[in-house]
Amino acid sequence: MLTTMVFLRSFSVLVISDEADRIYKIFNSVGISIRKSRKANPGSIHDFSNYDIAFLDIDSEGWQKRLNELKQYMPVISFGKPDIKKAVESMKLGATDFLPKPLRDDLVASVFERFKDQPKVDIPDLIGVSRIMEDVYCGIRKAALTDSNVLITGESGTGKELVARAIHNLSERKDKPFIVINCTAIPDSLLESELFGFEKGAFTGANYTKKGLIEWAHEGTAFFDEIGDVSPLFQTKILRVIQEGEFTRIGGNYPIKIDVRFIAATNKDLVKACKEGTFREDLFYRLNVINIELPPLRTRKEDIPVLTDFFIKKHGNKRKDLVVKGITDEALDILMNYSFPGNVRELENIIERAIAFTNSTEITVKDLPAYLLKNSNLKKIHQGSLRQAVSTFEKELIWSALQKSKGNISKAADLLGIHRQQLQRKLKQFKIAT
Repeated sequence: MLTTMVFLRSFSVLVISDEADRIYKIFNSVGISIRKSRKANPGSIHDFSNYDIAFLDIDSEGWQKRLNELKQYMPVISFGKPDIKKAVESMKLGATDFLPKPLRDDLVASVFERFKDQPKVDIPDLIGVSRIMEDVYCGIRKAALTDSNVLITGESGTGKELVARAIHNLSERKDKPFIVINCTAIPDSLLESELFGFEKGAFTGANYTKKGLIEWAHEGTAFFDEIGDVSPLFQTKILRVIQEGEFTRIGGNYPIKIDVRFIAATNKDLVKACKEGTFREDLFYRLNVINIELPPLRTRKEDIPVLTDFFIKKHGNKRKDLVVKGITDEALDILMNYSFPGNVRELENIIERAIAFTNSTEITVKDLPAYLLKNSNLKKIHQGSLRQAVSTFEKELIWSALQKSKGNISKAADLLGIHRQQLQRKLKQFKIAT
């Protein structure tokens, strides 16, 4: 069995098949350049970080196990002899698509066309094509395959609740409740009542039996939002539930067993809090079985264009007098040069505000908040001859296109409306490194 790495634009493709040599020819026929790797036993491959997509032959032995492993890291295209039962099984196990043998050139080409602008691992409701976000997506996939507790860390506004929901929705608990417990909104005086509920007659005014939030999450997921801000009493109460899988309602005479998966999120440094004695170390280790750390937006600026486009589509219809469809290059450049202390939440707020203020179908520089313009580090065209001005403007356009295409020369050339060879000559002329 042969594994290969194939390159198409920014793609690298893992092929696992006894018929790899024939598949090489198919890739070549649709314009994909190939670099063969040495022969390897697929069972020995543990690092899939260099691959963007996999082609898996389901006529090979042990393909189910291989598919379960690969799907955590990248889209998997299963292919094999026309067999409806096996094709359906591969899709149920997580294959993105199935192609019948013999593979047709047009179908193979359509696969790459479909995935050229998508992240390796697609997680619904999460936006980002950067390498650092692909690592987050892989972590989500892995967490979804287990029932272990998860601690999601990251700055405010990075999307911790979205990640928690993604883990739940990709897990076997997806059809069961996802209960959000806003830790900072529950005072200690109401803690037991809110978390565990009470029996009828437990205290004055208890005229009915009430289920608590933990019980509502039975067979599903309980999400503790901002767990780093809870009181010592809160920590003590939930520790027993997590350890024992049971609780007792106020006024109850017997414990109630529950089956709950716990996910917690915080923007605090809990390791430091444990050392300072403000957070229980035993609770930290109960929650931190799997840790997913969300990166701040300033470390993944290549995601700003796709996030901006997403938020324009999300909020564009809020204007009743015009349809906002995009953003000018100048306005996008200002966003790309901003540090975003409020992360993705701040970007969404900026876009929604700009849509409300703009007088055109595109968001322009004057539609952005004033503080963004003050902090803008945009380069300005220097005074001088017309030739110098044109040359400087050309450099700025090329640099902007390279940023948007994440260094992909072919895509940058398309954005500029010129041939790839022309762009390569310009890069050499202006001594722009890629």
